[in-house]
Amino acid sequence: MSSMFETLRNAFKIPDLRKKMIFTIVMLIIYRIGIKVPVPGIDAAAFTALLDRFGQLGSYLDIISGGAFKQVSIFSLGIIPYINASIIMQLLTVAIPALERLQKEGDEGRKKIQKYVRYLTVGLALMQAAGYWYTTRLAAAPTLPFALNAMLVILSFTAGTAFIMWIGEQINESGIGNGISLIIFAGIVTRAPAGVMTLFQYFQAWTITRNVIFSILATIGVALLFVLVIALVVFVHMAERRIPVQYAKKVVGRKMYGGQSTYLPIKVNQAGVIPVIFASSIVMLPSTLVSLFTQAGEAPGPVAQWFMDFAGNPLYYVFYALLIIGFTFFYSMVQFNPIEIANNLQKNGGFIPGIRPGRPTSEFIQKTSRRLSWFDALFLVLVVLMPTLLSAVTNMSGIWFGGTAVIILVGVALDLVNQIESQMVMRHYKGFLD
Repeated sequence: MSSMFETLRNAFKIPDLRKKMIFTIVMLIIYRIGIKVPVPGIDAAAFTALLDRFGQLGSYLDIISGGAFKQVSIFSLGIIPYINASIIMQLLTVAIPALERLQKEGDEGRKKIQKYVRYLTVGLALMQAAGYWYTTRLAAAPTLPFALNAMLVILSFTAGTAFIMWIGEQINESGIGNGISLIIFAGIVTRAPAGVMTLFQYFQAWTITRNVIFSILATIGVALLFVLVIALVVFVHMAERRIPVQYAKKVVGRKMYGGQSTYLPIKVNQAGVIPVIFASSIVMLPSTLVSLFTQAGEAPGPVAQWFMDFAGNPLYYVFYALLIIGFTFFYSMVQFNPIEIANNLQKNGGFIPGIRPGRPTSEFIQKTSRRLSWFDALFLVLVVLMPTLLSAVTNMSGIWFGGTAVIILVGVALDLVNQIESQMVMRHYKGFLD
């Protein structure tokens, strides 16, 4: 933690990095101001009732949006449509050869894919905004015609998402760090004071119902558990399996090259938080659709009620865990190509001691990666579901930070520090944390 603050302080001394950091902060401030802008033509009470029917999904969306969802802000959709669009485009890039070739064309190809992501983001935002309007259509402003109110609400939600996407891209171009990730990071961090207040309220309640000693020990236990979860996430995020690699000696002219030993690093957490986002999107989809198309005050049918209560069902946790495990392996396979790595090693005269070059090397790398994926998947399941299960057991739902939020916070913070360090190294030709 101290090294992170030392990194930020040293980076702020460099003029161009200082400009990037100030620009990033200004963009995030604009985002936080936009959260306070309400959507015209919609009843806030009816929308809050919609949030309550969403249950855990509503809480998750409200955390990711930094509280905009509960305040019926123009930023209520948050950046979720953009994330879903990016995920869909990644899947299509793997499945469609034309998009895969486009991705390999360099900057021009990536710019075209990014343009498709923008269009898809707007389309998904329109669909989601239409669902929100349909659910709260009876709470439309009486001063506007029905059709005009619908257009106003839907376009306001969609424009908010488009503006957030623009802020994220501006941070990518002129700021520092990943803009979209920093927006999510800022939204989650702003919820921390509310979590501290909730813990203080539990402390007061424990003091009245139990005793002072119990309340102190319980509060310390909750704080230590939170710190332990963060430490574990940091450890796994930075952990890697180093496979030793030996390069053969070769003579070029009168000089001899090669012969050195190095290693092939394989990250334990290759997939990051993507499997959790995938899994949460799918497991929450049925209850989302039911909530969107069930009006406030309307009694849902037995099937719709089952889907709305699915988040509290034990089957929900089993299904959620299986989805996280499945998507961890899927995304790891997409991100990691052992055959290409083995071929590159063979072309450059490298080999793994005790493993023959070519196919045996790729099989060994794939086997190692698969073992790490098992550890990563089970760790993600533990981090994501443990706070939820503890919340269900202790009835302290307001305290526990979601596992997804913790993973995002740690991942974005470490990525930001790594980017700052790399830019510092480029300017000083060596690390500055020595």
